[in-house]
Amino acid sequence: MPLPLKEIRSIVGKEHLSTAPEDLHCYSFDASKMHFRPEAVAFPGSAAEISELVKLANRERFAIFPRGSGSGMVGACLAKGGLVLVTNRLNRIIEIDADNMIAVVEPGVVTGDFQKAVSKMGLLYPPDPASLPFSTMGGNVAMCSGGPKAVKYGVTRDYILGLEVVLPTGDIVRTGTRTMKGVVGYDLTRLMTGSEGTLGIFTSIIVRLVPAPESVRTITAVFPKIDDAARAVGEILKNRIIPSTMELLDQATIQAVENYINAGLPSDAEAMMLIEVDGPGIVLDAQIEQIGRICQSCGASRTEAARTEPEREKLWQARRSISPALGRIKPGKINEDVTVPRSKIPNLVRAVKELADKYNLIIVCFGHAGDGNIHTNIMLDRKNPDEAKRAAKAVEELFKIVLDLQGTLSGEHGIGIAKSPFIELEVGPGGLDAMRRIKEALDPLNIMNPGKMFVPDRSFLEGDFG
Repeated sequence: MPLPLKEIRSIVGKEHLSTAPEDLHCYSFDASKMHFRPEAVAFPGSAAEISELVKLANRERFAIFPRGSGSGMVGACLAKGGLVLVTNRLNRIIEIDADNMIAVVEPGVVTGDFQKAVSKMGLLYPPDPASLPFSTMGGNVAMCSGGPKAVKYGVTRDYILGLEVVLPTGDIVRTGTRTMKGVVGYDLTRLMTGSEGTLGIFTSIIVRLVPAPESVRTITAVFPKIDDAARAVGEILKNRIIPSTMELLDQATIQAVENYINAGLPSDAEAMMLIEVDGPGIVLDAQIEQIGRICQSCGASRTEAARTEPEREKLWQARRSISPALGRIKPGKINEDVTVPRSKIPNLVRAVKELADKYNLIIVCFGHAGDGNIHTNIMLDRKNPDEAKRAAKAVEELFKIVLDLQGTLSGEHGIGIAKSPFIELEVGPGGLDAMRRIKEALDPLNIMNPGKMFVPDRSFLEGDFG
């Protein structure tokens, strides 16, 4: 049945509902590059309007697909028909309480803008996904986003104190508290965080803040052997130093970046690490010197510390050049955010090299060595059917390798459509059944972001990306 456009329009207003082909196209894809066309796009302006839309969806039996900025990597916000519900009009920072170090924001607030706002008050909101200049707080909470700072500060769920949520029935509930402690009933806040829009739509978010660090210091280390780089990560942490960032680039990544920026990077090295510490300036110089010594004792061929902000920016150049550098290799990629115990990073990278040889693919590894979250990028041209088929086989084998290493299929991207065929490999049939029963209990008509996580869908591996 077609959407009840007249009723939807009466809820959000004529100017906030679109069926124009150009708008439907704009909201048909996300960073996964998959394309699924919705029937209409609505831009509600309040929790009350969202509640009315959801109640209408229950009466008329149509699907609602919540969406932030569409920066997700797994197709979690994509709509196969139905109504896309965009939350970007709910974009107010409602409150920043510096005394209690909390803030209240609406879901459409851009994460980077929020970070800048709290930094003016000497505070820090640590979650820092690569998409923070344009991703929204609601989307980050829905996917439980991470980032380079997770090794020290944790991920999004560690900063969410409470939520206002429109449930799949249209009821509005408030979870959590404004306090650091709160153990009344089930932890619905944690349940909703990372639920990928399948259990409700956030309309207000209470977040925890921390004091902004006084200073930052940065160092890079080059390792002829990647096993030594992984050993250095463990040794740094054993020496009671908790860096805010520990980024790793494998040899294939170093070579790609060097071909792109020609900065004299050591293309023969198996690994390069970028490490940052933050905190009181009086202790950071000593920590950086100690990190340099640890890296050298673990086999680093050279280290370079930044003493000024321009020097720091220079050290970050290689990390920031990865994405455009990879774009020169192939027109497309499959970016898997697998995560393994830190000590098993070398096992993962070696296994990936074997996969690349086995399937005649270019695969690069880089990412957050401090928490074992290694982004494994399989480079491909999706218009080449044979290459796409080989890449799909490599993904399936990669996931089995990661689970054998006691890792996880996703450290920060989530499941969505892209990883839906594989979720049972990790959580098991019992775990998957329990999740499905939670979904059915809260969304008996399956109107809230259907087709995600629990329904195996191979579109990402086998679909037409145009």
